Amino acid sequence: MSALEDRLQDPSLLKSQCYVDGKWIEAASDKRFSVDNPSTADIIGECPELDETDTSAAVLAAQRALPDFRSTAPRQRAHLLRRWHDLMLSHTADLALLITSENGKPLADATTEVKYAASFLEWFAEEAARIAGDAMPASSNPSCRIVTMREPVGVCGLITPWNFPAAMITRKVGPALAAGCTVVVKAPAEAPLTALALAELAHRAGIPNGVMNVITAMENTIAVGKVLTTDPIVKKVSFTGSTPVGKLLMQQSASTLKKLSFELGGNAPFIVFEDADLDAAIKGVVACKFRISGQTCVCANRILVHRAVYDKFLSMLVDVVKTFKVGDGLEPSTTHGPLIHGRAVQKCEDHVKDAVAQGARLLIGGERLPLGANYFEMTVLADMKRGMRICQEETFGPIAAVFPFDSEEEAIALANDADVGLAGYFFSKDHSRCWRVAEALEVGIIGVNTGAISDPVAPFGGVKQSGFGREGSKYGIDEYLTTKMVMMAV
Repeated sequence: MSALEDRLQDPSLLKSQCYVDGKWIEAASDKRFSVDNPSTADIIGECPELDETDTSAAVLAAQRALPDFRSTAPRQRAHLLRRWHDLMLSHTADLALLITSENGKPLADATTEVKYAASFLEWFAEEAARIAGDAMPASSNPSCRIVTMREPVGVCGLITPWNFPAAMITRKVGPALAAGCTVVVKAPAEAPLTALALAELAHRAGIPNGVMNVITAMENTIAVGKVLTTDPIVKKVSFTGSTPVGKLLMQQSASTLKKLSFELGGNAPFIVFEDADLDAAIKGVVACKFRISGQTCVCANRILVHRAVYDKFLSMLVDVVKTFKVGDGLEPSTTHGPLIHGRAVQKCEDHVKDAVAQGARLLIGGERLPLGANYFEMTVLADMKRGMRICQEETFGPIAAVFPFDSEEEAIALANDADVGLAGYFFSKDHSRCWRVAEALEVGIIGVNTGAISDPVAPFGGVKQSGFGREGSKYGIDEYLTTKMVMMAV
């Protein structure tokens, strides 16, 4: 029994095979890849290295399951999702342990993620019974009636990231199953064990064979993605990840004109106006900049602070950052864990060097930590300006880059100076300004006087090169439905 398996209350949740058509399978080639703990670099598991043929088999399993599942009563699908939700909550401790072990985030953050992930199953269980069309008279022929029906789009390919290995799955699978679709989930190679544990709990919840399939690959990730985007059986692809990869998947999907929803990269502005509550603003920065060591797509990437409160804000921020404890996510005293791999550390190092070379002040951090290959100091940079790499690149690391500004117009111009537009934040006590700025920011999600913007009730998604489509909320299920019109003469 492995060390990780020994720590689990239910060791059967630690899976080393893929889940296809209700069975646990190996790759046809018998190839496997290892999964490591970014905190320690220890190998904690292995998963099958599936290829194109294996992926096509999973797609066929989802296709076979579709006719029966799409015809199930909405309440029946709701009950399945609710049982899955309940099983997730009853196994919170084990799921959190898996997340921390393969992702590195502190155990408290992982526990919060499990509950957040389960909430999407609860939300979409309740939405399943609310799928409805319309009936209306024809505009020119009084003897005709028009009826619309909302139907499941079909087999869905879902490609999920490593930073939220539980929540990004349930946020996609929940609405897909509620709508009556079947799915093939490509789990992230960096953190596949959580996805496989969720598949086991879905199986225990009674979700029929072939309805939910979870596959893994590392070296073959591109090939697997190409199958999901080009196979005509797959009618919809949902992807969360980087903008460059999203562009590639969109190009591939054009060959079969799939329905798409993409949640891509961000470069979130965080604006602190001169009338802001600075204590609340600091709390907001901590929540949305340093959470998971800066590895979320909605992390504040550019912190814009009015010059009237600039020095005070910087002093307060540095004082808070000094209290952070970086270390192994499984250690109770750890507030912030490692980055996911060495490439992420290198990007942080490059961003700091670039900023300092162009005149930024390094107030704290900025170096690798001797704890291991994946650790980087919590960092604050001051006197940032346009032209630095952080302005146009998503850092995805624990660097708070602070820019001064002098007017509301300047802040909005700086905030919108990016090709992407996922999230944005600002702090102000002026209600008129709050509406003006909220309307002016070119992003899909805005936090006003808060750094916490994630909720199953809230629609999540971006504009510009941050993608399209929405996840969560009452709008999230629309991504997995099509509308059919029936014109009937009476």
